[in-house]
Amino acid sequence: MPNRVVAVLGPVQEMYPVTCASAVFGDHGPDIPRHYDFRLCTERPGPVRTTMGVDVVVEDGLEALADADTVLVAGWCPPASADLDAAVLAAHARGARIVAICSGIHVPARLGLLDGRTAAAHWEAAGELSRHYPTVRADGTVLYVDHGDVATAGATATTVDLCLNQVRREHGAALAMRIGRQLSAAPHREGCQRQYPALPTAGPVPDSLAPLLDWIAANLGRPISLTDLAARSGMSPRTLNRHFHEQLGISPGRWLLDRRIASTRAMLEETDLPVETIAERVGLSSAVNLRRRFRAAVNTTPAEYRRAFR
Repeated sequence: MPNRVVAVLGPVQEMYPVTCASAVFGDHGPDIPRHYDFRLCTERPGPVRTTMGVDVVVEDGLEALADADTVLVAGWCPPASADLDAAVLAAHARGARIVAICSGIHVPARLGLLDGRTAAAHWEAAGELSRHYPTVRADGTVLYVDHGDVATAGATATTVDLCLNQVRREHGAALAMRIGRQLSAAPHREGCQRQYPALPTAGPVPDSLAPLLDWIAANLGRPISLTDLAARSGMSPRTLNRHFHEQLGISPGRWLLDRRIASTRAMLEETDLPVETIAERVGLSSAVNLRRRFRAAVNTTPAEYRRAFR
């Protein structure tokens, strides 16, 4: 049975995170297996005003959360709703996953589902969230935080990343990559990456790293050093390393290894290639090195991972 994803729409709803979630969890045609069923609900069924100035007609009320496997709270402006709180709390109690985007984080925070936990908050709202909920560790630097039962994203633009992360957790990296490619999404961003680049105090704003990241993804099988990346980007290794930390929150080496592990997972899921061949194709040089890196990243062996996802 497909995972039932229900997005809760509130008054004056921003539709961008809703449509992003629908794009990931919706129908992708006959060539991509469908594991999710996406629907909408609201506290009072009928027309729901959106920030676009038009209404969206939502037929289902909060009773739709009674059988939801994933509850997406895509922004919810105060005041609090006792009916919504009760429905979300009941869904979580029976095992549903709660995904809160941007201001939607107030809902699980208010219910105590984030007490003692880190939550990704928009960098402009992290202070306010901490003041309202001092037991929640609001982090305004990361893209998203996924605890399994509750996941948070601070910015609406992170919705695709967080939803693809759920697909990857539940159905493997290969399916997440196939959906991402169909959506022409950027390479999957880990939750630890930064929400926004730091601006330099002097001089021109650096060019985007996107062309270099695309080149890395297309050339994983090659030996790639920091010196190689610096030369290709026209920067010194030190400057390139600084830009990676400023714009992504991680080092070039970490980003490269994450891409190699993601490609390894996809090949283990979709092919019968031996580990030695996969190691060569993703640039990890040997089966011994791949197994060591893979266990450190995924906490299992390539063989065990293949058995689980094939």
